[in-house]
Amino acid sequence: MMYGFGDDPNPLPETVALVEDIVVEYVTDLAHNAQDIGSKRGKLVVDDFLYLIHKDLPKLNRCMELLSMQEELKQARKAFEVDEEKLALIE
Repeated sequence: MMYGFGDDPNPLPETVALVEDIVVEYVTDLAHNAQDIGSKRGKLVVDDFLYLIHKDLPKLNRCMELLSMQEELKQARKAFEVDEEKLALIE
């Protein structure tokens, strides 16, 4: 992740540990906050996370892009499975 953002290919172990701690803390806090929101309904859904990041447009746009790609992949897999089933029936 750090190299992708322009850091050295071999960053210092201390730097890696610090960035890892920051990321883990952020993700943990986000999950706990989403759980607090979802507990009112009794379950956790993707919209809980989207609500928490709705003011951070780059994150929100990236999440929406990834969710869209996930849906496209799911549909492609489903279509592929249907094609395989048809092929198996023909043979």
